[in-house]
Amino acid sequence: MPVPYQRKNPENIGLSDSHAACRDQSDRPLRVIQWTTGNVGRRSLHAIIGRPDMELVGVYAHGRDKVGVDAAELCGWAQPTGITATNDIDALLALGADACCYNPLWPNIDELVQLLESGVNVCSSAAWITGGKQTTRERERILAACERGKSTIFGSGAHPGVTNVVGMVLSGACERVDEIRITESVDCSAYESAETQRAMGFSQHPDTPGLADSVRRESEVFAESAAMMADAIGAHLDTMTFDVTFTPATADTDLGFMTIPKGTVAGVYGYHRGWVGDRNVVSVGFNWTMGDHVVPPKPLQHGHVIQVFGLPNMRTVIHCLAPEDWTEPGFMGLGMIYTAMPVTNAVPAVVAAKPGIVTLADLPPITGRAASSGHTTGPAPN
Repeated sequence: MPVPYQRKNPENIGLSDSHAACRDQSDRPLRVIQWTTGNVGRRSLHAIIGRPDMELVGVYAHGRDKVGVDAAELCGWAQPTGITATNDIDALLALGADACCYNPLWPNIDELVQLLESGVNVCSSAAWITGGKQTTRERERILAACERGKSTIFGSGAHPGVTNVVGMVLSGACERVDEIRITESVDCSAYESAETQRAMGFSQHPDTPGLADSVRRESEVFAESAAMMADAIGAHLDTMTFDVTFTPATADTDLGFMTIPKGTVAGVYGYHRGWVGDRNVVSVGFNWTMGDHVVPPKPLQHGHVIQVFGLPNMRTVIHCLAPEDWTEPGFMGLGMIYTAMPVTNAVPAVVAAKPGIVTLADLPPITGRAASSGHTTGPAPN
């Protein structure tokens, strides 16, 4: 007959003292705040409510219309939670939370400092991998807040995030690594945010002054992830560069939430590259299109293409696909779950980690949770 699985003692599996302490406290759920409930945040909120090892204690809402609304209503959970959203930061900090799932589009340094110096560990999807794109002063403030609060900040997501982990893992099969290259190769039309898409160049004239530099700045977190991978494989970068090619639409495209006129940008193909001398050793980028009236420089792979060039070469493509019980229209919701979960699932490891800034290269593997018998697919569309 099968032998029951017995959990190993943390001391026997290479966990740090803090990780072992976290496991020793596993009889109580981790107290978690959800910060924002937009496209990504409400997916995180739904997951937190459903996890027995986490206790939702607070929800921060930017919009006044969400203040006072039960968390269940904000994320499509069936039963009320009794936790209502607030915009009172001081009240949230007073809750004594272990962690915060921080899911705005962009990081707010003042908010992060408040959370960290009050002892709340932060798991972020808000354009944060190492903090390298922040100013020196901003990064110093974050580190000082971590020191005062004995807290940790961590950033992840789908891309960058999971894709970098897969790239680093594949490199472990190589005797020699010449380059890790990661490309998000997708039609972005399902991401219905005109503001975000225009910031990435779409619907702009290809010759718009400063457009390439604007896209570089908007996607600079990709450079952070490239630098993290370089560190992981022992490559000491001399320089980082960015290159991009804009492809115009061959006809007008009406996407409903925005229009891409003929002749304006409908394809964006670019990379943040890290160099050791004249060798390109890490590249993180995108082959993005919007609509059907565009021919990109390379055919779309409809997923994340992970390549390691070396001995041997390694290649895989990650496809984010709907399960049979998926009921939401379209695929945007899947992408938002894919973005949120690498952050939410990291909460236990981040709570157990050393204070300061930690990255995907520092933590043990982040995994999901086995489905319970009464699981639900995810939040219903609003």
